[in-house]
Amino acid sequence: MADIKSWTGERLETYVFNENTNEHLHRYAIAMQLVAGKNVLDIACGEGYGSSLIADAAKAVTGVDIDPTTITLATQKYQKQNLSFLTGSAAKIPCDDNCFDVVISFETIEHHDKHDEMMQEIKRVLKPGGVLIISSPDKLFYSDKPGFKNPFHVKELYRHEFETLLGKYFRHTFYMGQKSFFGSVVLPCISLSAGDNATVYEGDYQSINASALEPVYLIALASDAPLPTLGASVLNGDNVLKMQFEQFRLEVTKDAVDTITRELRSSWSFRIGHFILSPVRLIKSLFHA
Repeated sequence: MADIKSWTGERLETYVFNENTNEHLHRYAIAMQLVAGKNVLDIACGEGYGSSLIADAAKAVTGVDIDPTTITLATQKYQKQNLSFLTGSAAKIPCDDNCFDVVISFETIEHHDKHDEMMQEIKRVLKPGGVLIISSPDKLFYSDKPGFKNPFHVKELYRHEFETLLGKYFRHTFYMGQKSFFGSVVLPCISLSAGDNATVYEGDYQSINASALEPVYLIALASDAPLPTLGASVLNGDNVLKMQFEQFRLEVTKDAVDTITRELRSSWSFRIGHFILSPVRLIKSLFHA
């Protein structure tokens, strides 16, 4: 299994336990409300865990990712009769016209600048009245306010840009905002007004203040057919937090053992003992030869 220290942050891997874990699992949990008995496409499926989760509810799932090695590993790791993986890009989906009831695309659109081409391809592979569920970081809260620059993001969208893009290709849209705490919360975005988000309370024993939620990610449903209205939901992050602490404990333990071993091996007592025992090892090896 790969080590957390080798993680670049570009793709979520199943050995990573952090707020990204909760955010992605929550999105797939929401998607599972829409895929029962459906043919589903998961664009930029990454290592495949989400496609595999969806396959437990869907009729059939196709995971597509641009990296051939990732697809090869996903095919080996997740083997289900109704699950397959293909190499391809969001701007050139390797699938036939009108073949999917649902298209899923989580945290994909910001990794390239071919947004219109992506929407055109999604419309091409969706059946008439099919549903797209897509997420995107809101540039205002993801990058601008915290002063953060993600090196893997090519073109992030502000909320109004995201809504304009989807509105250009779909008659009906429904938006939700997502933010992580010790889990993840997703709430419907009722309107474009600044006050449509839930109130968040922050404070300590000295004071408590109220502020807007400021969702870092936007999740949207889009279709030419009327859409279901999804309610607010919360993903409890306790299990991920426990795994995160356990992973940290194992790493600290391993680092401590490595440090102690290095210190022992570099000590004079170890060197003297090693020197004294070397002839004994040589004699022993000769007798066993």
